[in-house]
Order: sequence, then structure tokens, then C-alpha cells
Amino acid sequence: MRAGLIAEGSYPYVSGGVSSWLHTLIKGMNEIEFSLFTITPEAKGVKDFKYRLHPNTVHHHNIALMSAFRPEIQKSNLTDGELLLLFKWFTFQTRNPEALIIMGDRSRMGSSEAFFESEAFYKLVQKCYEYEGLFGSFLDYMWMWKSMYSPILHLLQQDFSSVDVIHTASTGYGGLVGAYISKVQDVPFIITEHGIYSREREEEILQSSWIPAVYKKRWIQLFHHLSAIAYDQASDIITLFKKNQDYQLELGAPPEKTAIIPNGIGIHSPKARKKTSSVFHIGAIVRVVPIKDIKTMIYAANTLKKWGCAFHWSILGPDEEMPEYARECKELVLSLGLELHMTFTGRVNIEEYLPDFDVCVLSSLSEGQPLAILEGMAAGKPWVATDVGGCRELIEGKEDDPYGASGFIIPPIQPDELADRLKWCIGHPELLEKMGRSGLQRVKHDYLIENVIAAYRSLYQKRGGAVGGHRIPAAGTI
Repeated sequence: MRAGLIAEGSYPYVSGGVSSWLHTLIKGMNEIEFSLFTITPEAKGVKDFKYRLHPNTVHHHNIALMSAFRPEIQKSNLTDGELLLLFKWFTFQTRNPEALIIMGDRSRMGSSEAFFESEAFYKLVQKCYEYEGLFGSFLDYMWMWKSMYSPILHLLQQDFSSVDVIHTASTGYGGLVGAYISKVQDVPFIITEHGIYSREREEEILQSSWIPAVYKKRWIQLFHHLSAIAYDQASDIITLFKKNQDYQLELGAPPEKTAIIPNGIGIHSPKARKKTSSVFHIGAIVRVVPIKDIKTMIYAANTLKKWGCAFHWSILGPDEEMPEYARECKELVLSLGLELHMTFTGRVNIEEYLPDFDVCVLSSLSEGQPLAILEGMAAGKPWVATDVGGCRELIEGKEDDPYGASGFIIPPIQPDELADRLKWCIGHPELLEKMGRSGLQRVKHDYLIENVIAAYRSLYQKRGGAVGGHRIPAAGTI
């Protein structure tokens, strides 16, 4: 069996989160071949890999949204009926997948470069402008229109290798490609949403300065449109926790297609605690990027210092993804005189550090279901985390959970509340031990990686077996 995986802006070029999930999924199913399609803003190469691809990843295609157009110019050759369908698709009046087929067909649509210079493009934009009843600059509208749809044509006009099932880790551009491959190749399509893509893009667009206010609503509509198209075409719409499933249903996902498969982690024999001092040790397993809100941790550390607490705070994780933000964080540590209290380790072996931590912290502004929390819980560590994504469900448990809280949930961007919870932790070591045991029991019951792998293996074989079941090696059926 050949499974296609679509990663938007992540694996294998970014560490942690969705990338780690994809890497583990591929590694766990050696009997299945994978074609990996990675969508990135700019072209990437092997030198940019943050992961070594597993041998069963037999094909990798990097699709760069900002890459140069194809050198060959293929003229647009659209009929009136095809133009009408595209008009309805571009104005969000229809989600007819035949529009995707047209856009992906260079013999009809023309190459991206040729289409955006064609008379058909001009007529289509003019008709959309009139339909929307706009009165602003037509030239600005035309450039906005081109910036919205250039990436879509570029994505759909790729040459995609054949697969037996296609699986994407998001909706958005990744979901669009998944829907297109599913339709063109007549294969099942699976979506796993870690975060709700259309909601995240909506927040991003509303806060953006590069999109004129008059066009923000249209950009938001586009990403909701793409998500709805993916939901329509998908055979399975999966997420990691109940809160996200509720969002999917609100956005129109058919209930019969939805399911929850949580993240998972392996349980290893716990290493002996290697505590070397009486100083309370706080750990953070996190990429140093703004969405993780490292500065809230720094300000909380400053408050703990003012209160006279004896502590050390280790921030474990890569800091090269957004070097300017990492530099700001390190300069803030120096300016507050915290250099003896906080350490940025960079990329390290997490398992070497976890035994020394008394408590772990996650101060993110947005999350799905963080693997970092599961890593800490699997090592018996309690947590203080922000109330985003699935953090509350991980730390407090689902309804009727028998294990008890494995830490505390706080609002985002509240350094004083974070410091207050950590001060409580410093004063109650025996209760921290109990919280850590609760988290470990929850992981063993609900979040084992072998159960996650088994669920996806079963789904792949159920959905893709009819298409490419003959490709499953004998070892995979034993």
C-alpha cells in the first residue's frame, strides 16, 4: 500500500508538534510505503531537513508556494460553461469539485502565468467584482484576487505521484491538495486536524497589517471555503480531542465522518532522578517561537526571583526557527538579571533532562494536543499549562476521569498567575509527586502511541485496501 501524507509548513523542515506526529506515524508503519508532500512558502532542500526520513518514505515532493512559475507558457482554453463554474467557485457559491479538476488541468486552465495574463482572467475578475458590488479600486481588487488564487493554481497544477489513500495533517492548502488528489486519483481522503486551520487563519488575518481591511473578510471566506471543500471530499475527519471535534461540527463537518484519535506517547522505564541540588527545577519543552509565548515564562521567572524563590528554569528546544524572537527572549533574560535562573539549552535529548524537573510549564497562545505535555506526563511530571487547545483535557482528564488532575490550567498571557502556581508547587513537593503519578496513569490508559498507530493502520487498510491492498507486504498482514 502507498499512503500519501500532506504536511503544510511542517515535516520534515520544522521540529516538534505536527512534524513529530508525522515522523512517529511513518516510523510506526514500516509495512506501508509513504509519499510525502510538503507545502512550504519557499523552496527547501535536504539541507533544511530537521528529520531523517524513514526508509519507507519512498517519495518526497516539496511544493513551494513562492517558487517561479513553470517556464512553459500554456494558454488558457476555457469554455463558457467552465468559466461560469469557476466564477461560482471563486465567489464561494459552489464547492463543486469539478472546479478543482479544471484548475489543475493546464490544457484547459492554462499555466498559472498564462492564465493570469489572459482575457479569461480579466473577464472573470470583472464579473466577480460586479457580483460583490464593490466600489474601490478595480486594480487593487485584481491584485488581491491574483494573490489569493495564484497559490491555488500553482498547487493544483503539480504532478502528484499515485497513492492508494491520501492523508493530510490540516485543511487549508494541504486540505485542498488532498481533496484534489482524492478526486483525480479516485482514492480515499483522510484529514487529521491538530488545530482548526480555518479558525487559526481567521485570527491571523484579523490581526494582519498586510491585508487591507476591505479584503480581510474575503480572505477569511477563502480559508473557510477551502476547509469546507476538504470536509466534503474526505472519507474521515479526525481530530485529537472533543473541543476540536465540536469546532469541526460547527464548521459543517458531517457528524458521521468525524472521529477522535488522540496523540500518543511511548512509556519507557523511568530513569532515576538525578537531582543534584535543592533548587526547584522548572522545565519547558518548547520551540522558541512567539506562539509558545516564551516571554510570559521569563516575566513569571522574574516574579519568582522577586519573591525570593530558589529555582532554575530550563527551556529545552530549538531556537533557530525564528532567530530574532529567540534573541529578544535571551536579551530579556539578561535585562532582568535572570541569567543565573534561566537556561536556553537549544535542541537536546529531552529524556536526559526530564528526570531532574520538579514541574513542567507550557505557556502557549495556541495549541492542538501538545506532545510536550504527554512527554512530561509519561515521565511522571506535573504541569502548569495555558487553557488552549487540548491542554485542559490532558491535565484534568475527560469526563469521569478517575485519576485526578496532573497539574494546573491557567489563562494565556498571565505571568503573575503562572508565577503564583509555580510558587505553590515549590511549597508542596509531596502533592506534585501525586499529580505526576496521576498524569502517568492517564497516559497509560488513554494516550499510548501503539494504540494511535494501530488506529491509523486499521484506517489506512480499511480505506486504501480496496485501491492498493495488493501492495501490502505479507509481513503487514501477520
